[in-house]
Order: sequence, then C-alpha cells, then structure tokens
Amino acid sequence: MPPYAGPPIASRSGDAASPLRLLAYLVLAITLIVLDDQAGWLARLRDQANVLVQPAWNLAGLPGRLGNQVRDNAASHGQLVAENRQLRNNLLIANARLTRLQTAALDNAQLRELLNVAERSGLDVQLAPILDIDLDPVKQRLVLAAGSREGVHVGQAVIDAGGLMGQVISVTASTSTVLLLTDPDHAVPVTVARNGVRLIVYGRGDTLELRDIPLSAGVEVGDEIVTSGLGGRFPVGFPVGSIAALRPDDTHAFLVGELKPAAALDRGRDVLLLRPGSPIRIPPSLPTTREDQRPSPTEAAAAPVAPSHARREPTGLRP
Repeated sequence: MPPYAGPPIASRSGDAASPLRLLAYLVLAITLIVLDDQAGWLARLRDQANVLVQPAWNLAGLPGRLGNQVRDNAASHGQLVAENRQLRNNLLIANARLTRLQTAALDNAQLRELLNVAERSGLDVQLAPILDIDLDPVKQRLVLAAGSREGVHVGQAVIDAGGLMGQVISVTASTSTVLLLTDPDHAVPVTVARNGVRLIVYGRGDTLELRDIPLSAGVEVGDEIVTSGLGGRFPVGFPVGSIAALRPDDTHAFLVGELKPAAALDRGRDVLLLRPGSPIRIPPSLPTTREDQRPSPTEAAAAPVAPSHARREPTGLRP
C-alpha cells in the first residue's frame, strides 16, 4: 500500500437506505391511492379531520366576522337614523298640509252657510272678509277688507249666518270699520219674537243686555230677540240673540235681561253687508205681530216720513 494512501473508506449505510425508503414510500402511496379509490375510507378520514379542525377555523375567522358585523351595524344604524329623520320631516309636512286643509274646509263651510242664508232670505248682500279686530276691552270693532270702492257706506248693517253683528261706522277707500253689537256705545231697537214687546239691547263690552223690561211684559228666559226696524237703521226681523237670564234692577220696578248673541261675534273670517234697498223676507217661523205688519221698504219709501225729532227710539248708536 502506498504510504500516502489513507484507510479504506467504508460504504455509507444511509446512502443505500435512501432509495429503499423512497421506494417504500412510493409503494405505500400507491397502496393508499388504490385503497382510497376502492373503499373511500380516506375520504371519511378527511371529513372527520375537517370536523375536528372546524373550531380552529371558526376561531381564526372570528375577528373578521366581528369586524364585518360592526360595519354592517354601523351602516344600518346610520341608514335608520337618516330614514327616521326623513319620515319625521314628511310627517310634519303632512300635518301642516292637513291643518291647512281643515282650515280651508271650515272656511268653505262658513262661506257656504253665509251664502245659503242670503239665498234663503232673499237678501241682496255683499261678502266682505275680516281684515283686523280691535282688542280693546271697551271697544268691540272689526276692520273689513272692503271700502268705498266696493260700495260700502256708513250705516250699512252687518250680519253673519246667525244674525245681526253690527253696523259700519267709518269707511275708507279700501277698508271699513264695523261697530259690533257688544260695543258699549251701541244700542239696537228690538222686539220679542214671541209676543212683540219692544225693547232696546245695549252692548256691555262682552255681552248684550236688555234694560227696563216691564214686569208685566211677560218676557221669559229663552225668548228670541229680533230687530224691530224702528229708526230705519236695521231691517226688521233679524235675530239679535236669546234671553239667557233675567234679574230685577236696583229699583225692582223693571227687569234686566242678559242676552246671548245670535251671531258669532268672536269667530269667523267673513261677514255679509246688507245693501240698501235689498228685498228682505221675514222668517216664516216668527209669529205675526204688529211689528211684522210694518210696511215693506218700498212702501215705507213712498209713505211720509216723520220728523227726526219725533222718533224716540235710538237708531243704533247710543247718544
């Protein structure tokens, strides 16, 4: 042996075993493939393994699912808030429209009632809207959106569907002022519709009052009071009110009556102005009295007129 040669190198056992191990793995793989194809037991094994691993997969995907749910909830909450705000606005608009429709329906009902009264009574009237009211406790007045340009004049009687309201006391080109029956400066000659007793109604600021009622007049609570036509300011037979209460005056020689107005003095948006010379028919429900047999406006115009100093009844305004 040459002196430089080393000891003989033994063969490595691992190098020889590697091909055998690879061959064994190939045989095992082929065997498993054949058995899985024939019996399918390996698929069942994979299913069982998936069942065992599923909790781990769920736990791993939990943060993502929570994040998606939070985003969805936030989006849904914002959408609901926006929808609620829009629905609330729509509800407010709908309520406002409903209120306006109800107001318009009430106005139409009042106008229809006014026009029906004028048609049934055969009156020549003029419709005038109320422009303003005087809130002074000692003044009961209305301002109408109709003046001399519309033919309104001082002394013109004002009515509504219930009865007499007052009279025009001043007129401008576009407006007119109405003195209501309840004004302390107002007085109206009236008669009791049941028995024809002539009386005078005075304004008391918020109510009407009958003064100096004779004890023998037979006036009772509930009697209807209508205009007598004396003085020529107000036509005959218009309802003024009904007696709500009677009491003796300070002297106990006469009675004082509290009158409930027939007209709606504190409500309504329109009134009727009686035009001069308008044909007026007395309601058939009223009994025939001496006052009811007074001549018509046409006959009265043709009859001689008594001097103004001979008229003892007031003409609508208190002195």
